[in-house]
Amino acid sequence: MGLELEQYKLIVENTPNLIWVSGVDGKCYYFNQTWLDFRGRSLGEECGYGWFEEGVHPDDQERCLNIYKENFNKKQEFQMVYRLKRHDGEYRWIDDSGAPFYDDAGKFSGFVGSCVDITERIRGQQYKERATRDGLTGILNRQHFFDSMNEEYFKALENDVPLSLIMFDVDKFKLINDSYGHLIGDQVLKAISSSVNEVVRDFDVFARYGGDEFIVGLPGTDRMAANQVAIRIQDNINKIVIANKKDLKISCSIGTVTLNEEKSIEDLIDRADKALYICKNEGGNCVVNYPQKLAHKA
Repeated sequence: MGLELEQYKLIVENTPNLIWVSGVDGKCYYFNQTWLDFRGRSLGEECGYGWFEEGVHPDDQERCLNIYKENFNKKQEFQMVYRLKRHDGEYRWIDDSGAPFYDDAGKFSGFVGSCVDITERIRGQQYKERATRDGLTGILNRQHFFDSMNEEYFKALENDVPLSLIMFDVDKFKLINDSYGHLIGDQVLKAISSSVNEVVRDFDVFARYGGDEFIVGLPGTDRMAANQVAIRIQDNINKIVIANKKDLKISCSIGTVTLNEEKSIEDLIDRADKALYICKNEGGNCVVNYPQKLAHKA
């Protein structure tokens, strides 16, 4: 039995996972050698809350402590992701899974946890986000919109279901930049993105098309429903107030189009764009459905 215990200890000490154990008081009293090597600290330094106070990123501490305490009190398994400082000072993303354990008599003895470094996976996700998202507004970028909506275009043709687009830009955006400065202009674009996100559905495709121009893909949406969405977008945008700039009135020119006989997603976008500029010629702050029908004027 002693040999088996020694073998078990050897395995735990040398597993590639970072292992920790806490007692019934919630304080950690054991860390395996892999953990100590990762941290570059002694068992004495890590014990208690030393690992937490000196290791977990300050921005993650409150969240992690809440998750740990809640599940410890309930004696239930938990999983959390946080940043832990490595021996070289770099914070690494850690996926930590904890579970209660009991002695031979069935008495609660504390928690045991196993952690893995998932930094490269997190970075890969972040790189992917940067490739598909607009840096200023956080919504999808133009290329990702094309890729997604090209797929939706062929789905609509194959399944004979409606597909609509909404395209809009900010009325007199150059004047806003010239009068209030580009920082305020950026705030306007971010505020518009947030207001439109309140209207569109999870499966709609909302993107910054370029500059102050935005586009929304509406799978499974016919002409009437698309116009209703566009009007809600217009209403939301008209309600935007930029802090300390209450004299700044924001509106957009909006064009909508529903798939008819267009030969490509590019053709559909081009017709939404034409409807948008008809709206501009009407003085802006309106919704025009391609080819020339004024759907709503604020």
